[in-house]
Amino acid sequence: MPPRISPLPSHLGRVFSVAAARSAGVSSGRLQAGDLEAPFHGVRRFTSSPEFDDDLSIDDIAGLCERSKIQAYACTMQPHAFLVGRSAAVHLGLWVGPGAPLEVGVLAPSRAPRGRGIRGVKVAPHLVRVREHAGVRTTDAPSTWAMLGAELGVRQLVALGDQIVRVPRDRSGTLIPGGNMATLEDLARAVLAGRRRGIARLREALPFIRVGSASPLETEFRLDAAAAGLPTPELDVEIRDGGGVLLGITEIVFPEFRTAVEIEGDHHRTDRKQWNRDIEKYAAYVAEGWEVVRLTSAHVLGADRRGVGIVRSVLQRRGWRP
Repeated sequence: MPPRISPLPSHLGRVFSVAAARSAGVSSGRLQAGDLEAPFHGVRRFTSSPEFDDDLSIDDIAGLCERSKIQAYACTMQPHAFLVGRSAAVHLGLWVGPGAPLEVGVLAPSRAPRGRGIRGVKVAPHLVRVREHAGVRTTDAPSTWAMLGAELGVRQLVALGDQIVRVPRDRSGTLIPGGNMATLEDLARAVLAGRRRGIARLREALPFIRVGSASPLETEFRLDAAAAGLPTPELDVEIRDGGGVLLGITEIVFPEFRTAVEIEGDHHRTDRKQWNRDIEKYAAYVAEGWEVVRLTSAHVLGADRRGVGIVRSVLQRRGWRP
């Protein structure tokens, strides 16, 4: 029979520092038990795998795993250190894909942190602004975007910028003024802060960033539509009937041609309530003379990116002449 593993003090939580455990009277032997792992030096967490909802995408799960790493490292993070790069983006709620290892920065001339599972970065003070978010020090959104110019392509930088400047809506669909992480002007100031790796890509991406794109899929479609010569759409539009009653909110709209483009993630299919809301919304749009073009990721990111062609045909049928 395997030896009985004694319970740990409940106040330590699922992840904790070795120093905190020692202060609570936990022995060295207990910290080596099989129910604990050491993701970083001086940190322990329980080895049981987290449970994820069945409807989470692979990207969602990867983001949760990255945030779990950040939570673990925060237990022993030095007061002058901060998250940078992809790690900072994920912590701020931006999606760029998690990095490995965790990226941790300090201001020059401090020595970059070293250790298993992290990549230390020394940053010139004039190139970043640091803030605290959810209890962890991190570069702010414009600084994070600018630092990622060294590794992201122009389209990825546009998509990331769109996420940063987007004005969010509450559950009722009402815009939250000032709820965006930063403005286009803030991103421009980050570009002007000084020479850095990737500066040319940042300058190229900046003019294409717009307020209103709610997802990278929408950004991809918008960029392809612009390259194909389609008219410039309005973004994040409230569609109302003749009496001013709100019928719905649509991401990409060509109002002159009464055409609404809905780019639907998988949750539109798997969430029954969302599915029913969509059916009612689209029926209301049609009753008011709108045509709804529904696209999926296959239309936007497929080999032929045929979503733009579908929208082009609808616009031409409704009076647009290239």
